[in-house]
Amino acid sequence: MEYRPLGRTGLKVSAICLGTMTWGQQNTQDEGFAQMDYALDRGINFFDTAELYSIPPKAETQGSTERIIGNWFKARGNRDKVILATKVVGSSGNDWFRDAGAPTRLDRAQINEAIDKSLKRLQTDYVDLYQLHWPDRPMPWGSNPTAFRRQDDPGSVPIEETLEALGELVKAGKVRHVGLSNESAWGTMTFLHHAAAKGLPRVASIQNAYNLLNRTFETALAEIAHREDVGLLAYSPLAQGYLTGKYLDGARPAGARTTLFNRGQRYEKPGAEIAIRAYVGLARELGIDPAQLALAFVTSRSFVTSNIIGATSLDQLKADIGSIDVAITPEIEERIDAIHQLHMNPCP
Repeated sequence: MEYRPLGRTGLKVSAICLGTMTWGQQNTQDEGFAQMDYALDRGINFFDTAELYSIPPKAETQGSTERIIGNWFKARGNRDKVILATKVVGSSGNDWFRDAGAPTRLDRAQINEAIDKSLKRLQTDYVDLYQLHWPDRPMPWGSNPTAFRRQDDPGSVPIEETLEALGELVKAGKVRHVGLSNESAWGTMTFLHHAAAKGLPRVASIQNAYNLLNRTFETALAEIAHREDVGLLAYSPLAQGYLTGKYLDGARPAGARTTLFNRGQRYEKPGAEIAIRAYVGLARELGIDPAQLALAFVTSRSFVTSNIIGATSLDQLKADIGSIDVAITPEIEERIDAIHQLHMNPCP
């Protein structure tokens, strides 16, 4: 396993991060335990979760993934072996996260309530990386927000106020470092500006979507990641499983996420299937598992700190972690870029 610096924190995280969002719905606690045991044994020291999880979001399963991780820490006694990342939800109308039943916002009171609940579920005194799951201001959801559309919201919590609240958590020892998710280039630089101007915590990472069908992170955010040491924690590297080829021609395998929850519309846009078919065809021509090729490409990017993989079976997890041994040679990269030129970002 390769280890990379997490921003300027001094921590080194595995180039592959264990994603956990299926635990509590698609996966049982026992299956979650087995995945964590295997990942740790393979050298993965970085786990990512969120107060939102498991997925899809529901009031009755909210927090279930953090509880499973907390039970594993208690059972194994190995909290010190894991760099743990979790997230606080951004602005939403969902009223089941907070005791007052209020819509969620990234203000001081809600951030304090969220971290205390996460720590209790996780059965730990601290989180290594506390991320804002999405911004408080109105934004295009679930992507790298490069196509700006003015959406004013006078009730949005200012970035400076949110960062001050995070700074208080760092001073209290509840959080070691902070990060962003689903954030734009402007938002990332604004966080960095306030951190430098007021001595507030410097964001260490940004967790955004990045995969062969969505390379929009490269447009503006990749340079920030490189020059400002705010590396990408890439989520959805397999495009919710579509880059494995298992959904081609309308197939719906039993137990697969899109089959169960019908939430794959992001990767069913015009032009997506022809691009998927091209990448899957390239992998097969090269004698590489399509999933491993897609994952290896993400891991190989210089601006990626860690590639967040998720699996619903141990066999899938083993194959995904095995992608660390697949080399993206200059020749393979040239072939990938040729497909990208013809089928650029069909699923931004």
